[in-house]
Amino acid sequence: MDDQKKMIALLERRGVRVEQIADIVFRLQYPYHPQLTLQDCVESVKAVLTKRDVQYAIYTGVALDELAEQKLLPEPLQSIMEKDESLYGVDEVMALGITHAYGMIGLTSFGYLDKKKIGIIRSLNDETARIHVFLDDLVAGVAAAASARIAHRQQG
Repeated sequence: MDDQKKMIALLERRGVRVEQIADIVFRLQYPYHPQLTLQDCVESVKAVLTKRDVQYAIYTGVALDELAEQKLLPEPLQSIMEKDESLYGVDEVMALGITHAYGMIGLTSFGYLDKKKIGIIRSLNDETARIHVFLDDLVAGVAAAASARIAHRQQG
């Protein structure tokens, strides 16, 4: 299985489909590019998921979320993760790392998504049965990066 397929499988195991991320990308970019299709957005998300830095961030974030679910993190990190402390910003920092490859558009899109929590981002953030301290932000980072990737390709 190639790295992109591993990423997609990992996200699906955590309840996130590429199409859900692509839907966010579409909502961000369609007002500026009415010819845009959902398939264009799926392809952009998949392209972002091929980047090694993105893969490492997702592997790390999901591992921390899962360890927190299993109560295997040392204190005070375990409590911070269980409460999803608002001042804990490491999750956002990791997600911002994903957006940096795509410039300021990615950065501003991430800020917007972090505040508005559109689509699957909201679902992950609000879920109480599992811990998604990192995953909601990582998904927002991937969506912001894929959106910026489309914006850059449409310029000209």
